[in-house]
Amino acid sequence: MSNPLPKTPSFRLDNRRALVTGAGRGIGLACAAALADAGAEVTLIARTDSEIKTAAEAIIECGGKAQAQTLDVTNLDAVIQFFTERPAFHILVNNAGTNRPKPVTEVTEDDYDAVMDLNVKSLFFVTQACVKRLIEETETGSIVHIGSQMGHVSGPNRSLYSASKWSLEGLNKGMALDLARYNIRSNIIAPTFIETPLTKPYFEDEAFKAWVLSKIKLGRIGQVEDLMGAVVFLASEASALMTGSSMLIDGGWTAD
Repeated sequence: MSNPLPKTPSFRLDNRRALVTGAGRGIGLACAAALADAGAEVTLIARTDSEIKTAAEAIIECGGKAQAQTLDVTNLDAVIQFFTERPAFHILVNNAGTNRPKPVTEVTEDDYDAVMDLNVKSLFFVTQACVKRLIEETETGSIVHIGSQMGHVSGPNRSLYSASKWSLEGLNKGMALDLARYNIRSNIIAPTFIETPLTKPYFEDEAFKAWVLSKIKLGRIGQVEDLMGAVVFLASEASALMTGSSMLIDGGWTAD
């Protein structure tokens, strides 16, 4: 008698090449470690090489496959050259991003350009360069954008950041539609506040920390480990029918 049970799709990423932007620390480092642990060969990129070299070495010490590559994703000529010189990456994690929290009345043109250029423009053209290589090599792929709950709601001093993350939600859906015929998927992980070297100083403000905790229904600030399973899921065949979606990992922030 044959086994009537369906087989769980694999979460493994063996023989897949992954690229993570802004991979030296925080969420990017966690994503790179998770993908490597699932079997992917991971390239970590950032503007400076010190942290990504250390991170790649740590992944290798743990038995994974990793390499560090310096790249400024705001330099679009360098981005194009980077992708044309390499085989296609099956997995792209767009993690590089920035935030300049200010009231709408205080946002400067420099603030606007810094946030929108990195969070939207660079992400768009990094993705474009990545998927062009996939299409040229007739390979399938998964694009995972690191968005935010602020792409679904907003908050005080977050008008500019929210603008960038709401833009990403629209980009993601458009990308998913354009790329579906190539079997290249595009999805977002939209986390709540995650404790990282970038965000940790914010929580030294007790009033701000109390406000954040009052909004996160599970009663704790997120940790990078809370996102590691999600990035493997979206990168793998376990999510093969998922594209154009945004996965909220927000502890219930947007539930009410």
